[in-house]
Amino acid sequence: MNYSITFQTGPYAGQTYELHKEVILIGRVSDTDIPIEDSSVSSRHAQLRFENGHWHFSDLNSTNGSTLNKIATSAATLSDGDLVGVGNVSFLFHFTASAPPPASVIAADPVKASAPSPATSPESDFATGADELALVEKMRDYTDRIRTEVGKVIIGQREVLDQILMCILANGHALLIGLPGMAKTLTVKTIAQVLNLEFKRVQFTPDLMPGDIIGTDVLETNKATGEKEFRFIKGPIFCNLLLADEINRTPPKTQAALLEAMQEKMVTAGNTTYKLAQPFFVLATQNPVEQEGTYPLPEAQLDRFMFNIWVDYPLPEEEEAVLKATTAGVRAEPQPVLTREELLHLQDVVRKVPVSDHVIKYVTHLVGSTRPGNPHAPQLTKNYISTGAGPRAGQCLILAAKATAILEGRIHVSCADIRRSAPPVLRHRIMTNFAADSEGLSPLDIVKKLLEIVPEPGAEAYPAVLVKAAKPAK
Repeated sequence: MNYSITFQTGPYAGQTYELHKEVILIGRVSDTDIPIEDSSVSSRHAQLRFENGHWHFSDLNSTNGSTLNKIATSAATLSDGDLVGVGNVSFLFHFTASAPPPASVIAADPVKASAPSPATSPESDFATGADELALVEKMRDYTDRIRTEVGKVIIGQREVLDQILMCILANGHALLIGLPGMAKTLTVKTIAQVLNLEFKRVQFTPDLMPGDIIGTDVLETNKATGEKEFRFIKGPIFCNLLLADEINRTPPKTQAALLEAMQEKMVTAGNTTYKLAQPFFVLATQNPVEQEGTYPLPEAQLDRFMFNIWVDYPLPEEEEAVLKATTAGVRAEPQPVLTREELLHLQDVVRKVPVSDHVIKYVTHLVGSTRPGNPHAPQLTKNYISTGAGPRAGQCLILAAKATAILEGRIHVSCADIRRSAPPVLRHRIMTNFAADSEGLSPLDIVKKLLEIVPEPGAEAYPAVLVKAAKPAK
């Protein structure tokens, strides 16, 4: 199929643009994919997104709103001949049958040249069997069922749940930060039930020792020989999902006991190394305001956590539902949705999802923009960041974006997936300086500003021989 839009009103009335990019931003500013110089159009007004074989339109909380066939809309799936309005500007969406277009070609743009695209579609690069493709296609339904089952116990916190699922599919670990009473422990326990994982919880305290986590050797008498011998008794770390509750309340020696398990998926006791069962995840919780008697995690250990997930207060209506449900004496029991084998299979599939050079370049630019020593870093970084994110941040961004695609039943990754993953991946990997602290700027504030500042790579980022400017038909 060839997809295009033809403007009916506005500055580009009568002009047609081909749509070959997976995500296209429409707005008034010049760094959008289709900039429209009209006062009724917001700076970033709307988004066109190709997903599951269809184009979807979304209004990005614009000032003047959007319409579909002259009816106000915030989101819709487009059909041939639909009339879409952004502010006072309108265009027709249409498609024609033809040979399949490249998967990630940049949309024709009245201002910018297009970037190159891969010669093959993600489907052709996705070297996997039919059963794996079927599993990915079913994943959207699985995701909805997981949300439903978790929702029997946890009300709201949709973004927290999605980020934990992204982290688990990407085979990473997460740090959950939130005030006491925000149901962090209950959330993790419920997810373990729904994913059919063996769950164990360790309450970290100042007197906790490494052996209390990984296990210890005990001296006992062999009944057959009567000789004394050591036998290793496994600790709670031998499970699928370990909840390290209040990890900052235990000394560094005990915190470090998790490092080998998190990175190598094994533990060493004495001269013997024990492999952990797969899958294995560490979800740690931390109180953001408690300071006295705590041991803040060092930067090296923070970097081991793929995500830093903030568990915020529920919305008023959600809190009302929580109060009703938790004081009535009746609680629904969540049912398993996935098996461990299916989860391991999905982790393999996540690694196989292809990522275009365009997305990888965007991740490189975004992570590089957090480093004050980078000559191409924006002034914001040089003013407020003392230490930027390392290469592991880029790895985590790409894996998280792949997991996002799988959760939505897709096998292609867009820059929008990277932007969605950036806050939990980067917020704990950049260190602010005194200037940022004095102005009340948190790492998350700076990450959000960088997402606005750092554009997707343009034509100049690719070899000139591969770049072919696309001109709109008049």
